[in-house]
Amino acid sequence: MQNSLFPNIVQFVSQIVPFDKIPKAALEPLCSHIQIIYLGKGESIDPCENEQSKSLYIVRTGSIEQRKRDGVLRAKLGPEDLFGFSFLSGEQDSDNDYIANAIEDSLLYVVPQSALKSLFVAHPEYAEHFASQAQVRLKSALDVVWSNKEKGLFIRQVKEVASGRISVVNANDTIQNVAHDMRVIQRSPCAVVYDNDKLVGLITDRDMTKRVIAHGVSIDQPISTVMTHSPLTIKPDDLVLHAASVMMQFNIRNLPVVENNKVIGLLTTSHLVQNHRVQAIFLIEKIKYAEDISSLAGFTPERQAIFEALVEGKVAPEVIGKVMSMIMDAYTRRLIQIAIEKLGAPPCDFSWIVAGSHARNEVHMLSDQDSALVLADDATDSDKIYFKHMALIVTNGLAKCDYPLCPGNYMAATPKWCQPLSMWKHYYKKWVSNPEYERLLNISVFLEIRSVYGNKDFETTLREEMHKAIRSNREFLGILVRDAINTTPPLGIFNSLVLEKSGENKKTLDIKKYAITLIIDLARIYGLSAECESSSTDERFAEAAKNGLLSEDSLRNITGAYQFILSIRFSHQLDALKQAKPADNNIDPNLFGSFERTHLKDAFRIISNLQDAAKVRFGNR
Repeated sequence: MQNSLFPNIVQFVSQIVPFDKIPKAALEPLCSHIQIIYLGKGESIDPCENEQSKSLYIVRTGSIEQRKRDGVLRAKLGPEDLFGFSFLSGEQDSDNDYIANAIEDSLLYVVPQSALKSLFVAHPEYAEHFASQAQVRLKSALDVVWSNKEKGLFIRQVKEVASGRISVVNANDTIQNVAHDMRVIQRSPCAVVYDNDKLVGLITDRDMTKRVIAHGVSIDQPISTVMTHSPLTIKPDDLVLHAASVMMQFNIRNLPVVENNKVIGLLTTSHLVQNHRVQAIFLIEKIKYAEDISSLAGFTPERQAIFEALVEGKVAPEVIGKVMSMIMDAYTRRLIQIAIEKLGAPPCDFSWIVAGSHARNEVHMLSDQDSALVLADDATDSDKIYFKHMALIVTNGLAKCDYPLCPGNYMAATPKWCQPLSMWKHYYKKWVSNPEYERLLNISVFLEIRSVYGNKDFETTLREEMHKAIRSNREFLGILVRDAINTTPPLGIFNSLVLEKSGENKKTLDIKKYAITLIIDLARIYGLSAECESSSTDERFAEAAKNGLLSEDSLRNITGAYQFILSIRFSHQLDALKQAKPADNNIDPNLFGSFERTHLKDAFRIISNLQDAAKVRFGNR
């Protein structure tokens, strides 16, 4: 190995699990034995060929495909992935007998088995990390722990991390001028392209190489001829974790940060790889590449571990909800892909819609499934049969991954909730114009919708239809208010307790029924009145305040109350999970200390006051 390469190798390896567990004093001697090999696209290595090849391989750059001797795909690996663990612990079976093929030009670091064994002799405490990885490479690690630095990135917003340097050009600018602006003036890896004040495209330095130089395109051509159209963007207030998930899902390296149609910065993969090891990102990546439902089901303990780590780390409740929602999104998308792999290409355009807590980005350990399928209006009866099979695969798959089936059958597998767009429009008109009890239940579920796969325009169309129907029947909000104030918060909780009177939850407080649901109902009413595009509880209240429906004090009070009550719920669920008990919403008030008692009283009072205000504002319509 060239001495000049050694520092780079040490830095790279020190960031990779499980090498990050090894202190530098022990890691450097190990790295001195690392060999570097290059595999051109199509070349392969046989880890079982001889004793010398029985090493631990680290993918530095490129992509590797592992295939068993019979040609069955075992795994696909990318940068920072490892293979060869099985040979370290002597595990020999058919699953470990494979050929590693380079599916693109790849650079590998090879850690000899002898060097690792020497490390284990000198430091036996490190051996278990590698042994456990060999046995549970794609299983969970229940001892998820984040450093303060990692937690800091986890909850930071994109605007705190993104670079302010980005090239902004016009669609008619020449390729040469854009390249000059990117390289010389802004020194940015990409440029965003506008046309009449509308963001229409994006071009990266890699695109310039692949689309311009490689194909001999004239540099005098307008940039619009080679740009990526309708690029993905991110909002400045979004979580860094969300941005990382988008980058992985769509395999992109640059995300423009956009606020009010104006690009204010750029987030790149380099912002995310500097020692930021976030376990949730790893889980989402593993879900993305899981080959079957049983593999997905095996990730359930890791999902629970992430929830526990977030709650223990005192991460804000709204962030916990967003992270757990991102994970549920990943499960849902992968199951849809598995269904398509099994059934063939979808026969028509569609959108998989989620509802309830999933749509609000407020998933927790008790969240069940609420979903629907919106099909193109040209869908035939045979098309509906295809989507029924898809829905059964997805909903049953989610159930195997410990996302319970909806007890009310508000799921895409129910024929009523797998319909063309025109039928969904009819549903909303009917529900709003005549909200009888059953219809009120239906629309209460589907007043929060979010597309997680397929044609997102269907979601937009339905939301517009919903707002249009409510505008034409303002009495509807009054009906929602009357339904929302049927239950009141337990203002006298510590005097005359509002407790379950019988059953296994006797003498406990149902914090969902008497607090959380009440706030969600109020947010729904205020958000619909403001025609908020988001289903998030906090964002609905914020939009209502922006439109003058809530005072700033009321906004701060209700959002503060909501986050505090959610933290109580999460802590209760965490305690149950740690005791290997089922998580629930039923809390024994005798376990509250003075801090919780004082703040819960305040929270319940805030809810009651907002119920009164909503009754005055909307109840007489």
